[in-house]
Formats: sequence, structure tokens, C-alpha cells
Amino acid sequence: MSHQSVNVSPTRKQPRHHSSVWHLLFLAFVLVPLGSSYGSDQSDTVTIATARGFSLGKEVSVRGFITVPPGLFVSFTGEQGFAIEDSTGGIYVQLESAISLQLGKEVRVSGQLAEIAKLAVISSRIELIEQLSQQVAVQPADITTGAVSAATEGRLVRIQGTITRPIGDDRPYGYKIFLDDGSGETQVFVPVSTGIDSLAFAGLQVGRRLAVIGFSGRFNDTYELIPRFPSDLAVASP
Repeated sequence: MSHQSVNVSPTRKQPRHHSSVWHLLFLAFVLVPLGSSYGSDQSDTVTIATARGFSLGKEVSVRGFITVPPGLFVSFTGEQGFAIEDSTGGIYVQLESAISLQLGKEVRVSGQLAEIAKLAVISSRIELIEQLSQQVAVQPADITTGAVSAATEGRLVRIQGTITRPIGDDRPYGYKIFLDDGSGETQVFVPVSTGIDSLAFAGLQVGRRLAVIGFSGRFNDTYELIPRFPSDLAVASP
């Protein structure tokens, strides 16, 4: 990001006793515009949907509300990142160092578009993350199981359907649950790092109905839903 400064050139020689005043005026013209470019209203900030449309390697700045707290998916992604969402879409933020950010906190993130196992991410660093003033509890969008796809990737969504296969044990990474509401089967991946108790899966037999809230993600060519907390899984009404 470049900063535009104002080049002030006097048209005539100033008296020596006015030099300090001129210096203060110069600073006022130059530094105020520079300072005003910082913060949440930077002109280079784009919507998440716009950022997702750029090519890998593109430097972007976005702002959004945290839907997945930092470090929660470490057994799935192998790093300390988090997810954010605005009114246009959502995206995962890759972060190698641990950071403390509250669920729902608005942040501004700068970084480079990249991928983790084909999942679109913004690769960032702690010093490129700015906490903003707002805090909003992002509500999941209700979708069908067959709609978990590239169109929903990055968003917080909710599905419910019938368990179609036995629970898959994919430790040390997580567990797999397969749901179908009639629109198509989708995979729910539960990372071990979320702390969701594997004993809770004992009652989740084939044929049971389950409602799941989670991050609409991707692992290579498989689109999947990734819950965050125990409360994100609930036995659905018949």
C-alpha cells in the first residue's frame, strides 16, 4: 500500500524567522493525510467476495466478523488461524502464530491469497491483523446438505439430515459424519482440536437425524462442514 504525500514548494524565499512556522505547516499538510489512511476505513479494503475472486498470491485487505476462533481447527489445518465473514462471504485466515480473538469480533486482515489443501485462505501475520470496534454474533445460513460446495465455502452454515454411514475415525485429525437430507450426501468433519467429545458419537447411528452448524470448508476435492463447539451438533427432530 502506498501513501500519497503532499509536496509543498514555496514560490518565493521565506524570511528566516518564518522557517519554524513553515515547517509546522508542512508537517500538517503531509502527516495528516498519512495518518488518515490507517485504521478500519483504508481505501484498499475490499469485500470478502471480491477478495475470493482474485488469483493466488494477490495481496488483499478485508474486514469481517470472526466465526471460527483462532487455533480451533489446528488438528485439521496444522496452524493457528481463524475464519471471518462479512455480508458478501467468508474466508479462512491462515496464521502460524497464536493470537487471542473473541468470537464475533470485527477485524481487518491483510495478507496474501493462498490455499490449504485447496481451501481458499488469506495467509497473514499477527501484525497485519487489526481489531475493530464492532462485535456481532454471525448467524449461520440454513442450507441443504447437497448445497455444501464452492458456493458456500468460507461461510458459517447449518444443515440437518440423516446419518448415512457409520462414524469415520480419522484420528489424530478428527472424525467424519455423513449426512443427507435428500438433496445429496455431504461430509461433516469434526477436528479433534475442537474438543468435541468423541463419546458423544456413540449414539449417532446410521438413520439418526442430526443438525450441524459449522464452517463450510474444503479438503482437497471434498467439500465439508466443520463444526466448532459441542453445541454445533444436535440431534434433529424426526
